[in-house]
Amino acid sequence: MSVDTMGALPGAIEDKVSLKAKLRRAERVNRLRSLSLVAPLLVFVLSIFVLPIGMMMFRSVENPEVRDTLPKTAAALAAWDGKSVPDEPVYAALAADLAQAQKDRTTGLVGKRLNYEIAGARSRLLKAGRMVEAGGAGPWKDKFLTSDKEWGSVPFWAVMKRSTAAYTPYYLLTSVDLRQDVAGAIVKAEPDQAIFLDVFTRTIWISLLVTVATLVLGYPVAHLLAILPAKHANMLMILVLLPFTTSILVRTTAWIVLLQTNGVINDILVALHFTTERAQLIFNRFGTVLAMTHIQLPFTILPIYSVMKSIPPSHLRAARSLGAGPFTAFASVYVPQTLPGVGAGCLLTFILSLGYYITPALVGGPQDQMVSYFVALYTNKELNWGQASALGALLLFITLALYAVFNRVVGIDKVKLG
Repeated sequence: MSVDTMGALPGAIEDKVSLKAKLRRAERVNRLRSLSLVAPLLVFVLSIFVLPIGMMMFRSVENPEVRDTLPKTAAALAAWDGKSVPDEPVYAALAADLAQAQKDRTTGLVGKRLNYEIAGARSRLLKAGRMVEAGGAGPWKDKFLTSDKEWGSVPFWAVMKRSTAAYTPYYLLTSVDLRQDVAGAIVKAEPDQAIFLDVFTRTIWISLLVTVATLVLGYPVAHLLAILPAKHANMLMILVLLPFTTSILVRTTAWIVLLQTNGVINDILVALHFTTERAQLIFNRFGTVLAMTHIQLPFTILPIYSVMKSIPPSHLRAARSLGAGPFTAFASVYVPQTLPGVGAGCLLTFILSLGYYITPALVGGPQDQMVSYFVALYTNKELNWGQASALGALLLFITLALYAVFNRVVGIDKVKLG
């Protein structure tokens, strides 16, 4: 190797390093530019979806009422053995906390939290608060026991101690009809308080009925859309998409007009002599499933149609040319190719049906209310945010589990929505 060549090597190496640095710098600039373009969407998703869901999950285990309002009682109960009635220092600490709670007007808040687990706890605590506010001195244990003998109940104090923890499994356990006993073990809830498993079962069953109904009605429509000439297919597609121009509330109200006892459908049935008595078509399971099916039908049709549209007609012709009959060719060649669309449409409909509130509330009866009804009840009427959040969190878990199963069986990457 000549001296000139050796002298040129360092410069070539420097040029190569400089080029790599420029490429890295250019890639970094491009990444920052791309990030700046998606940043508004990222902020929107975080603030509108991720943050509220995170807050909901947190509220389902948050337990601040007793801990924040009765801090001295919480500290005194930390050393309690849980086997016998607490000693005088615990009652004295409770009296001091209640005196402050009466001034802050927070006694009812604590009583409401304890009342979730023990009936009558709120009135008992309010009565004790008034007793402490009236003045006097200890021994407080005798005064509390005189005002209400339940202040000597070990199970009551066990709940009180458990409620002083910063986090609680109470709301999540209640959502699946479980509770904690005096020793803290998880047991089944009392039969008169075990309602939520039935509610979740009902919600899943109604969603399943709606999904099956939309599939049975939507599959032929999607197939017709896929094989019709463009002119007729466009007109039919307009009819499929037409319900999206009105709100769910309007469509549900329309079904009330149609299905009521003196409604249009009953008038037609009586006029055609199909029945001599007007049928009860509303405020029951039939009306709920029918209205929800109408609302969800486009969500099932569109994914199936998008997959059917991509299937070459030559596949069916090839099957027929090889000796397969029309039904065999359709069932063995065409239908399997539509399964990704069927899976996507059914999954979308089922997940959306799980969260229905307006339609069951308006056209369903007391035994047709779904989980969302109870979420709204605990949020707006009972003001029990913990229980509402726990029900919402469990519904979210069911949805994610369905998505995971679908992804494992079908594969989300095989889904075409349009």
